[in-house]
Amino acid sequence: MQDFTARRKQDTADELWLLEHTSVYTQGQAGKPEHLLDAGRIPVVQTDRGGQITWHGPGQMMFYTLLDNRRLHLGARALVDVLEQSLIAVLESMGIASYAKRTAPGVYVKRDGVESKIAALGLRVKKTGCYHGAALNIDCDLVPFLGINPCGYQGQSVTRLTDCSSGLLPRKEIAQRFVGHIVQVLNYSQVHRICQHE
Repeated sequence: MQDFTARRKQDTADELWLLEHTSVYTQGQAGKPEHLLDAGRIPVVQTDRGGQITWHGPGQMMFYTLLDNRRLHLGARALVDVLEQSLIAVLESMGIASYAKRTAPGVYVKRDGVESKIAALGLRVKKTGCYHGAALNIDCDLVPFLGINPCGYQGQSVTRLTDCSSGLLPRKEIAQRFVGHIVQVLNYSQVHRICQHE
């Protein structure tokens, strides 16, 4: 992502990378060590995105947004809004009510009166573009979140799609809905799929 963003030119097409990671904690630029409670055997990687510490791994879909934010006329806050609203739209299409919070980026749901984070966000904005993006918990193991203060918030409850919906869509469909919403909101005229690994 760093190399792509550093090399991109005015006519470089924007890209969306959708994937799942092996289990890893990532620490944002402003990350404080006290938010890592117990890493156990999970590696900790320092990244150049905004935000604190979070976990990525199997069962969590990553949406990396490599965009020319200047060409799109979007600042950092507007980019966060686009990601949050796209995820909210995807969840709504699955019958899941969710919302964003101005003071704590991400997407949240309420279950039995408890607010839980279902998607985390973190971006890096440079003169040549932005990268990093969002992470949506689908059917991941939630235990690794106990080893951290998720996104720097002590006691932050975390949930996943399988705990919010009885009918889980295939990952491919979730990805298509997210991409479709991003394409519509950002008014892209052409979309090309370069590669896909099942």
